[in-house]
Amino acid sequence: MVSLLGVAASSGLPSSFVLVYVVGFIAAVTIGSIAWYNSKRPPGWENKDKPDFIPTVKADDDTAS
Repeated sequence: MVSLLGVAASSGLPSSFVLVYVVGFIAAVTIGSIAWYNSKRPPGWENKDKPDFIPTVKADDDTAS
């Protein structure tokens, strides 16, 4: 993290600009991982358990037509 801020300072980018991108990337990876673990499993992964730290998300089965 410090090296990223050092590169940003030497290239003229504000450190807050780089920090927003780093935090956004980490958030995107985290949210994407939760969504992937809660989605349907690909062939061959149907019986695999999800990690304990991934929350269970209940789907809304009520669809208004």
